[in-house]
Amino acid sequence: MAGEEKIFSEIQKRDGRIVPFEMGKITQAIFAAARAVGGEDYALADQITGEVVRFLTARKLPGVIPTVEEIQDAVEKVLIERGHARTAKAYILYRASRTRIREARSELMDVVRDILLEDSKAEAGEKNRQSPAEKMHHIALAASKKYYLDNLLPAEIAKAHLQGSLHIHQLAYYSKTLDSLQLDLYPLLLIGCGITKRTVSVDFLEKMLTVLLIIRRCHNDLAGELALPGFDTIMGKLLRSEGKEPDHPQSAHMIKTLLNYLQAPNGFGEGFLNCSIAFGLDTSEEGLAVSHMILTCLAEKALPPHNKPPFIFMLKRGVNMMGADPGYPLYQLALRASLRGANLAICLLDSSVKYPAEQEFGYFSNGLCIGANRRGAAGGIRRGNIASLTINLPRLAILSENEELFFIELDRLLRLAVRQLLHRFEVLTALQCQDLPFVMGSHLYRGSENLALEDSVKESLEQGQMTLCFCGLREATSFLSKGQNGLKEDPKGLHLLILEHMARRVNSFSEEYDLNIALCGAVPGIIARRFVRKDREEFGVIKGVTDREFYNNGFLLFLEDEGLAHKLEFEGELHRYCKAGYSSKTILFSGLEPDAMISFIERLSAAGIKFIHPTGGRDTYFS
Repeated sequence: MAGEEKIFSEIQKRDGRIVPFEMGKITQAIFAAARAVGGEDYALADQITGEVVRFLTARKLPGVIPTVEEIQDAVEKVLIERGHARTAKAYILYRASRTRIREARSELMDVVRDILLEDSKAEAGEKNRQSPAEKMHHIALAASKKYYLDNLLPAEIAKAHLQGSLHIHQLAYYSKTLDSLQLDLYPLLLIGCGITKRTVSVDFLEKMLTVLLIIRRCHNDLAGELALPGFDTIMGKLLRSEGKEPDHPQSAHMIKTLLNYLQAPNGFGEGFLNCSIAFGLDTSEEGLAVSHMILTCLAEKALPPHNKPPFIFMLKRGVNMMGADPGYPLYQLALRASLRGANLAICLLDSSVKYPAEQEFGYFSNGLCIGANRRGAAGGIRRGNIASLTINLPRLAILSENEELFFIELDRLLRLAVRQLLHRFEVLTALQCQDLPFVMGSHLYRGSENLALEDSVKESLEQGQMTLCFCGLREATSFLSKGQNGLKEDPKGLHLLILEHMARRVNSFSEEYDLNIALCGAVPGIIARRFVRKDREEFGVIKGVTDREFYNNGFLLFLEDEGLAHKLEFEGELHRYCKAGYSSKTILFSGLEPDAMISFIERLSAAGIKFIHPTGGRDTYFS
């Protein structure tokens, strides 16, 4: 046996530990590499182990303990010198794979340590202390992300995500679920409450409890936002079915309780329930009363603070936008709520930008929308966003350095981005209907009506949308124009060329693959911050680009801005080219008169701006 050659009994591990030396482990590793290339001679592997030991013995002074790396280097050397080049290559590849696994495990352990020790490291008042459940949830998400990056995603895509060229949204849920859904709530309430067309009078409290149950069950099947469109219409119908006055104090209390529940922490480290409410278009007595209840709660700050706008007020001529419209007082109340810092987005349905079946578009709280559909009827109801990805335009501009190369590299990055979306689509088609038991199993998602529990969800996924987002259009334009003020130093209209190019390429991808792939400018602030941090670390501080907290696509809009007309034109182009939505940030200063605020909104609508997040002051921008 080769074991007779051993003169040292211990080795040093990578972490510094001293452990007993086992020659059999070397032999097994050599034999595994040999088998990978067709070898079956275990005795030869044992002989090579003996040569490795003799080689190390000749190099080491008596009593000096060899390290694991030295042993592995010796194995490679002996294999090559003995003429086993193919086996040596297999051994090197095996060694490299083990190194990657160790590094991934080490990185994950660093993340786990940071999460567990976060409370003690955080400065006073900087961050709320996390509960044990929240910490465990964050650890699970970190482990899931590492797994997908190291084992499932194509290497080029994983590398681009880690470098910051792109960002994969909801990465921790890559193969498990969809992003979001526009829920058709009312039919579910009829079924859930046991209501038929002949028996519609059921206690309103029971209906509210059913709404809460539906929301919670949907969240079990989704990684992102659940949207409740036409909330005032639905609640108005329920009030009419109960036969009570729409402003009944008990009904108002129950709706307020529901809204409080939607803004309560979910207990799993994600802050709040990711659920939005769209309202404002119902002109029935009951529907108007429901909208008034919501806006009153917002204006009086009777709801807990939220980290993003979970309420969307739908603004439309003939309904609530003009003085003679039945819902005009609600519009005024919505503006007052915004001035008081309410997290309320406004959707401008009468924008000069028109799309087919515009009234059927489904909007989410960040401005993302679902509308066009290559695989069926247009409209957002019972459809959602399957997956999203954001590309980093400033990084691309910095690496390209000039306009010509930028567009060449932009094409490459867009193609890589759509590869990622298609890869995720294919991965998700492996899911069966029973893997999403409520969203698909109860046929809430369009296209799932005829699916059995064992069927693939592919037929339903084809009804959904995949969004290719972009971040930092202004900073990229500024860098390529060699200016520091974005569009003011963009005489060639470079921002428009970039928008047109991205929109054209994304449309061609949608046609090429016959799937709903759309361009979107709505990007979460956390992604915009991540891109800046990574670019600043690699390229340093670049004036007009990395010298800020986050990247922007558009401008901050407020009435007194002397450059407002120029900025409105640019924002309108963003809304026009982003078929999957974009949200403009606006400031409504408390000193403005109501007529001035309404005139300002009119200008936004005339410019083609379709979705805004108004706030009452600069401090709440990008909250």
